[in-house]
Amino acid sequence: MLPQLTKRADSSLEIVIELLWPDIASTYENIITKLCEEIEISGFRKGKAPRDLAEKQIVNTRIYEETLKQIVPQAYQDAIKKLEITPIISPRVELLEASKGKNWKLKITTCEKPLIDLNNYQAAVQKVYTDKKSQVWIPGKKDEAKDREPTIGEVLEALYKEVKVTLPSILVDQETNRLLSQSFDELKRLGLTVEQYLEAQGKTSESLRSEYREQAVKNLILEFALEEIADKEQVSVEQSEVDKVISDAKTPAEKDTLTKNRYYLSSLLRRQKTLAKLTKPSVIVAKNSPIITSNIA
Repeated sequence: MLPQLTKRADSSLEIVIELLWPDIASTYENIITKLCEEIEISGFRKGKAPRDLAEKQIVNTRIYEETLKQIVPQAYQDAIKKLEITPIISPRVELLEASKGKNWKLKITTCEKPLIDLNNYQAAVQKVYTDKKSQVWIPGKKDEAKDREPTIGEVLEALYKEVKVTLPSILVDQETNRLLSQSFDELKRLGLTVEQYLEAQGKTSESLRSEYREQAVKNLILEFALEEIADKEQVSVEQSEVDKVISDAKTPAEKDTLTKNRYYLSSLLRRQKTLAKLTKPSVIVAKNSPIITSNIA
């Protein structure tokens, strides 16, 4: 049965898949058998209780969750192939209908790459340099002379204001959650709880999430814009460039991580080369820039 596809204006996708019970049955039974082996019932050794007694101890939602873990990956791949779509993120899966002996129905939410309108990005970036050059330089004041050169942040801000992108809500949610998770991990390393941080900053969990959502939107728009510019300007990364970054790794662990994430590393290098086309060689990219900082764990 062909999956039902709904495309939203923001490039998000909703896929409804009906799974036939005969295709589910064997996996379902195997999951029950496995879960029964984990059950402990008084009077019986672990995993040795009669199946009918053991089954009564298992919550149905646990059976469904474990079964879905087994069958969804292949069902999802089959669906996107049949529908000829190209999702860019991991899907969110919702079980709509499920019961033993009957077909199951799933709703999968994901998204494709949104449309990016670069507008006149070259003119916008050029204006940053023109505005800087037009600043009055006063002889003897070194700081003002230094400030005439635009920073990477100013160039990216001009780009951000110029391009137009309608981001899929599911993508923004995932990026917001990623940023929040990173922040919470950092607080944990510092020995702080989220509650302590919120109190110290005078913020609420809602206001904090709102701030990170705003940052997520900006990050995503700039990343898509740079990717689009890279395609337009035919920016490429040679294999030798990737190899050099890996070989320059400071530790064996770092080298191993980079090696396992060659594709992601290549995309980061491509983004950096694109930035180099938009900025002067003398501009140094900030180490903590969200646009170029690797998220490889």
